Amino acid sequence: MVLGSLLGALVVVACTLFLHPPAWFPSAITLAGQQYDRQFLLTLWVSALIFLIAHLFLISLTLPFRRKVLHPRFEFVWTFIAVLLFSGLALTGTRIWAGVRTDPIPPGAVRVEVLAHQFAWSFRSPGPDGKFGRTALKYVNDPAGNPFGVDPSDPAGRDDVTTATLTVPAGRDIILMLRSRDVIHDFFVRELRLKQDAVPGMDIPYRFRADIPGIYEIACSELCGLGHSQMRSTLAVVREAVR
Repeated sequence: MVLGSLLGALVVVACTLFLHPPAWFPSAITLAGQQYDRQFLLTLWVSALIFLIAHLFLISLTLPFRRKVLHPRFEFVWTFIAVLLFSGLALTGTRIWAGVRTDPIPPGAVRVEVLAHQFAWSFRSPGPDGKFGRTALKYVNDPAGNPFGVDPSDPAGRDDVTTATLTVPAGRDIILMLRSRDVIHDFFVRELRLKQDAVPGMDIPYRFRADIPGIYEIACSELCGLGHSQMRSTLAVVREAVR
């Protein structure tokens, strides 16, 4: 009975924390983020239900009048149902995750280059000509405001805009091309519900569509050195001016 009481207390505490969590996610600002949240809540509720049923069953086994023999068929059915539920959750979650990364890039998407380097973020957008200028390592000069190494002799790069913050229009598809100059970094915005590594020597696409204007924090969520905690920037989602 003592064991049963301890298990009962555990169930009560767990249910209290589940129904009244101390903190939760900030509101998602993308459709994909809302889909992630729904999938997360579904997984959480299914897991909570299985947790509750399993512990109530364990408590029943501690009672004096419990059945001493558990039929193997019951164990098989219970295990099969749990496996089926979790497999279904994994498949639906994978479909949402893969859709963001594998769906075709829509025409008219806004392209922005993102450069991660110890310990800052830099962003480059094409100018009115819609073309990125040519880059080379020998032109990299952070103090002069040229972290991407844009070739000054290339006409296509003369109107490129390099900033320390990321500004994107609301309701438009955005394609970020992530790269790193030194070590592995990770681009993370909580409200987007997506994280993506920036790996040296690779150009990695990152797609999103933010629907709610606002200012959101960009953080590096991959330990990248002593200044890792200071590697932050902001994502500004703004409404496009009506023409």
